[in-house]
Amino acid sequence: MDPRWHEGTEKPWNEATSRCYKVAPFRGVGDLLRRCYDGLMSTVEEPTQLVGLTERAAEKIRELQADEPEGDASVLRVAVQGGGCSGFEYALGFDRGAQEGDHELDLHGVRVVVDPYSAPYLQGASIDFLDGLQESGFKIENPNVSSACGCGHSFQVDDETPAESVGGCGSGCSH
Repeated sequence: MDPRWHEGTEKPWNEATSRCYKVAPFRGVGDLLRRCYDGLMSTVEEPTQLVGLTERAAEKIRELQADEPEGDASVLRVAVQGGGCSGFEYALGFDRGAQEGDHELDLHGVRVVVDPYSAPYLQGASIDFLDGLQESGFKIENPNVSSACGCGHSFQVDDETPAESVGGCGSGCSH
């Protein structure tokens, strides 16, 4: 094959615009082969998981669920509600099950539900459990937070978050 042409095409090979890469055909061969492609490439975006849960947090949640009466703690409900010193606060609690419209996740063996009002505020958040000298308890890392108070339980989001995408404050009210 003439090296001045793209492999398998009639297009002339051009170093500046070529979509070629070098690969060794197999181990032990010193010369590299040039492989080319002429099709369009697309970038595939992986959707961000609504809420993440570390294994350590899941372990603690399962431990706490075991202490609850049978059937009362079937799911962990994660929500955002109006309040706190910064405007919004997180609410973690057990519930008997999902309600209509809830987002349902299974994370490390823990059933997690998020109401549709809280979901935009929690998109991409991660829940961890800390047990150290300076911090102990559940900690939520949330990429949507623009500022938070010192306690870490109350937060603000960017003013550009469209109200219609949220549908309320997350506590079931309409403001």
